[in-house]
Amino acid sequence: MAKKSKKVKVELKIDKEKVIQRLNRIQGQIRGIENMINDDADCIELLRQVNAITGAMRGVWAHVFSDHLKNNMTNAVARRDKEVFDELVEQMKNVR
Repeated sequence: MAKKSKKVKVELKIDKEKVIQRLNRIQGQIRGIENMINDDADCIELLRQVNAITGAMRGVWAHVFSDHLKNNMTNAVARRDKEVFDELVEQMKNVR
């Protein structure tokens, strides 16, 4: 059984508006894929769209991750807070 990490409260300093805009765009892409499926679209085009969404989600992940490293990890190192580092390591194990 996998060890569940203790959640460490950290401050989110990302540009929330920018991230939400990205997520709204991704939601629109997902609705587009739903329409393509309902319309029996070409499988290759569906795969292209799924790949585009996957890339967009990776972009959101990278944005949040970068913010976490720049802000929270810097503070955790200064405070010698090993829990924040351990939680990040556990998260990185799940990246696909």
